[in-house]
Amino acid sequence: MERVNITIGPLSFDHADYDADNDVLYLHVGEPQAGEGEETPEGHVVRYAPGTSRIVGLTVLGAQHVLERDGRLSVTVPDTVETTADQLAPALAAV
Repeated sequence: MERVNITIGPLSFDHADYDADNDVLYLHVGEPQAGEGEETPEGHVVRYAPGTSRIVGLTVLGAQHVLERDGRLSVTVPDTVETTADQLAPALAAV
C-alpha cells in the first residue's frame, strides 16, 4: 500500500494499491478498513464506512484498460466525476 494523493472530483484518496496482473486499482482514505460496498453504474465499487455515507475506498476494475480506451475514468458517486491517466499515474504505479 503506497501513500498517494489522488483526487477524483470531490473524492480524495491517500493510499493506493494496483494489481497490474488483474488491472484492479484499490484507492483508500487512510489504511484499508471494513466498509459497505456499492457498485457504480460503471462497474466499480465504492466503499462506505459502515452505517454512513462517508466514502473510505474505491475499487476500479479495468483501470488501465478504461484509461487507454476512453482517455479518462468516470465514477458515479452519486454524480459522475472524471479523472485522467496523468492524475491516476501515481496510483497505477503503486504495487
